[in-house]
Amino acid sequence: MSDEGQLTHVDARGRARMVDVTGKAVTARRAVARCVVRASEEAVRSLAGLPDTLPFARAAGVQAAKRTADLIPLCHPLPIDDIDVRIEPAGPGELAVTATATVADRTGVEMEALTACGVAGLTVAMALLPVDPEARVDALTLWHKSGGRSGTWSRDRA
Repeated sequence: MSDEGQLTHVDARGRARMVDVTGKAVTARRAVARCVVRASEEAVRSLAGLPDTLPFARAAGVQAAKRTADLIPLCHPLPIDDIDVRIEPAGPGELAVTATATVADRTGVEMEALTACGVAGLTVAMALLPVDPEARVDALTLWHKSGGRSGTWSRDRA
């Protein structure tokens, strides 16, 4: 099963399997994932006094992207060409996390972008928990992917 709309990580008997990418062409691929860290305004303001927190969270996201295949068993290990993690204010008590992953390979980098985004968000939430135990990561979502046989897809156009 490899047609769009079909589950690709399941064989004909319903068993989990790694997708065979042997016959696929190497193409430039890109994926963008986003999430939101939500906490009290006071907690988010407290990050201003911790200048190492956001760079540390970005680095955690980059490291997570590089380790995605170790965390998600059916993912192919990819030689990621670039991973960019950004954390920006999004409103009162909110920080937007965006991760963009790129690779030239035979399979996409969607899971790497999602993993980077989620781990960066969790790292920020971890820093906020002592000030606000209700700090959380919400809406971890794939927003864009391009490259490969299925072409380009964007959530804002879907």
